[in-house]
Amino acid sequence: MTDNSALVSVGFGNIVSGARIIAVITPDSAPVKRLIQDARERRLLIDASCGRKTRAVLVMDSGHVVLSALQSETIARRLNAEWSAEG
Repeated sequence: MTDNSALVSVGFGNIVSGARIIAVITPDSAPVKRLIQDARERRLLIDASCGRKTRAVLVMDSGHVVLSALQSETIARRLNAEWSAEG
């Protein structure tokens, strides 16, 4: 993906740069829970779930970790739609 302006909605009016996403993962495993806790301690955690249950964790190339209430599959579809629109 070459266009850095592609934005992806992660729910409830929150938007992240699709070009900066490294991974979209589910929050269920112990290693992901540790990743979230480490990001919280380093003050690199962004909670975009608006108080709802976290259903997807986005790992950004800047080291930030974004929590979303949307399913991982939903975010992946939105990313694929952005990539398809770019050509």
